[in-house]
Amino acid sequence: MERNNVLIAPEEIERQRGFTDKIRQMFAGRNAHPVACVDTFGCQQNVADGQRLQGMLSEMGFTFTDRPEAADLVLLNTCAVREHAEQRVFGNLGILTHTKRDNPEQVICLCGCMAQEERVANRVKDSYRHVDLVFGPHALWKFPELLWQVYESHKRVFSVADEHGSIAEGLPVVREKGVKAWVSIMYGCNNFCTYCIVPYVRGRERSRLPEAVLAEVRELVEAGYKDITLLGQNVNSYGNDLGIGYDFADLLAEIDKIPGDYWIRFMSSHPKDATKKLFDTMAASRHVARQLHLPFQSGNDRVLQAMNRRYTRAQYLDLINYAKSVMPGLVLTSDVIIGFPGETETEAMETISLVDEVGFDALFTFIYSPRPGTKAAELPDPVPRSEKQKWFDHLLEVQNANSARLHAAYVGKTQRVLVDGTGDDENFPLTARTEGNRLVRLRGDESLIGTFCNVKITDSNTWALYGEVEI
Repeated sequence: MERNNVLIAPEEIERQRGFTDKIRQMFAGRNAHPVACVDTFGCQQNVADGQRLQGMLSEMGFTFTDRPEAADLVLLNTCAVREHAEQRVFGNLGILTHTKRDNPEQVICLCGCMAQEERVANRVKDSYRHVDLVFGPHALWKFPELLWQVYESHKRVFSVADEHGSIAEGLPVVREKGVKAWVSIMYGCNNFCTYCIVPYVRGRERSRLPEAVLAEVRELVEAGYKDITLLGQNVNSYGNDLGIGYDFADLLAEIDKIPGDYWIRFMSSHPKDATKKLFDTMAASRHVARQLHLPFQSGNDRVLQAMNRRYTRAQYLDLINYAKSVMPGLVLTSDVIIGFPGETETEAMETISLVDEVGFDALFTFIYSPRPGTKAAELPDPVPRSEKQKWFDHLLEVQNANSARLHAAYVGKTQRVLVDGTGDDENFPLTARTEGNRLVRLRGDESLIGTFCNVKITDSNTWALYGEVEI
């Protein structure tokens, strides 16, 4: 894919600002103060997309609410990875028939990965006629133009054309207040894991230029953000399309030179592209957190091949062992799928044995969910859900024991943490994160929020650590 077909020209971005101005002037002429409700589902990439949509809406003159019934515009920013998330979205669309009935001028938008699927767009077109605007990730950058078409024509607008995807720099963004921020370093995916819909809805891999990423991270550090996560469907393949001999490890090394007191994290990583160079760079850095989220999905080679993951169990363990050797105390997390089509109990138990062998601090665990349009959805799947649930419960039992054991080892030790907010525990009202992203509940004053401090860990359980701030 040619780079000159990827980057959206600055004049096109400026043209979108023209539509932003038209919408703002339209509301000003009505002496109206429009309110938007943006509801984001799914991964951190969707969160980052949602913040840019809010940025565009803010420039149009919108303020924000969490209540759809109080909004002049409702935008559902969707995820297509799990069936449960899809059903929630359709349920919410159904509920919005009532808000639209009470406020016929309300504009309802569906965007994100679900919207890019042809079957979803057609279902919305036929069965959810109160939805005014549908657009996929490829069209996010031209949201102002699409919304203006809705307002000007009073007709429904669909922008879900299949394409490789693009990169649009300079879009406005409304970030969450606090210490955490997300930076997309690339978009799309070339891997085509057989269970995953992402390459079909987010297009091919395309990397932002290093100078654009560095400028954004520098701006965030200077603004006071202290926990910054680099995002991509597969950050380890960053730079492959740039043709300048510059990879993800090189980007991390450059970011690490930015002065300030902050942590850098990244997700997600694909084991087939993880390198010793990457782990050596992490080990030598001052700001890159000693935390690695490296999804393995299955511990059985036949299942991995059926998933099109392009590595073996032994190769994965070699990567993990090397990473541990250069970063003692490395916190490890991963993604696991149980019950892939055709998986046997013996193969599922190999996944659980890998979990036990590695000793992950935490896992994101899933029972396989078929996604229409993927190759895995066409495979025979003879094992009943009830049987898969038994395997899954055993996986959770093993992992919860590992998490409890690893957390207990923190007790009595002092950890440097970043205090990031408040929680729901009356006795330990503050929440914080270790460098390894472990949750710590603290006693202390809210003035500590946004600061690094040393904490003595006094207790633990499967899901959290508890501590006291050391004076």
